[in-house]
Amino acid sequence: MTDASLAERESAALFHTYDRLAIGAVTHTEGCTIYTEKGAYLDLISGLGVNALGYSHPGVIRAIEEQAHKYLHLSNLYLQEPQIVLAEKIKKLSGYDKVFFCNSGTEAVEGAIKLARKFGAPAGKYEVFGLENAFHGRTYGALSLMDKLKYREGFSPLVEGIRCTSPDALESVVSERTAAIILEVIQGEGGIKVVSAQTVALLKTLQERYGVLIIADEIQSGIGRTGTFFAFEKLGLKPDIIVSAKAVGGGLPLGAIISTDRVAAAFTPGVHGTTFGGNALSCVAGAVVLEEIENGLMDRINELSSWFFGRLNELKARFPKTIGEVRGAGLMIGIECVIDPKPIHKALLDRGIITNVTATNVIRLLPPLVVTKEELESFLEAFEAVVEQ
Repeated sequence: MTDASLAERESAALFHTYDRLAIGAVTHTEGCTIYTEKGAYLDLISGLGVNALGYSHPGVIRAIEEQAHKYLHLSNLYLQEPQIVLAEKIKKLSGYDKVFFCNSGTEAVEGAIKLARKFGAPAGKYEVFGLENAFHGRTYGALSLMDKLKYREGFSPLVEGIRCTSPDALESVVSERTAAIILEVIQGEGGIKVVSAQTVALLKTLQERYGVLIIADEIQSGIGRTGTFFAFEKLGLKPDIIVSAKAVGGGLPLGAIISTDRVAAAFTPGVHGTTFGGNALSCVAGAVVLEEIENGLMDRINELSSWFFGRLNELKARFPKTIGEVRGAGLMIGIECVIDPKPIHKALLDRGIITNVTATNVIRLLPPLVVTKEELESFLEAFEAVVEQ
């Protein structure tokens, strides 16, 4: 089957909601590499942050195969050990008390909104605020939290009582009616921007003054990507609720809402649920990721990150008319471009390296957490050559 005929079939059969990379149809994968009929490509976005252990990780495949022989799906009417094992690992690594499994990041955000409102209902709290430049998903509650027109336009009216504001305006809009504030500690789609110390301090004040719940969106930044299990740990912030997805499922669809016992108690049987959330295959795959983290993966991430950021900043100093700020933490990296980054992205793709562009002028890197120094060296060599041109 040729790429051209596959593209024609796709156009005839699927909604036209994605711009596919011009690398042809994928034939197979291994490690950090995607193979197509056109060649091999080093994937430095890891399925948009999903494939934490790369592709075809033997531990993940073995866990899925073993579980598939037991059962694929039972529904949440039954006790299932894979869910409990993964939840226990999340509790151990996060220090939080309870986990609710769902299917995706946007579903975790919707559930967190419901949880915050249910918790705050006895006190008349219903407002939920998001912060500008963030991305929380594409469902209605998530859209209502965001300010970018390209996601919201054409979908009004959005959800009453849920809206976006700026950090500077938070103190004037938050009140006794406010149930929660949600933030990305590091904004992924927003250009790998880290929340400021001033905003963190204000969130702590509002948390104490009004009993506002803080929801940390760690869908992209969590599960070890930034060198700590969750990115908020670096900032001294103590959220009441965490939403997680992407890497938590080890490559399969999985989302999670994580919270304290105090807040989790607002969800009682029948109040919230899911048909597929906590699927056994996703949970056993996710457990393999967390086992790697327990076995020292984050130490390796921090060591590699320190070296990589150093090299990127050397290039920034050499090419100030092309490279702006280098942002992020761990293996969540944004390279701000002074010029249009799209030709750089395309030139890297032509050299067999997959990156992506976010926030119009930022090249985003989310490599698998198992990426090697040699693979990052190959990116640096290609990036330098492209920038020189």
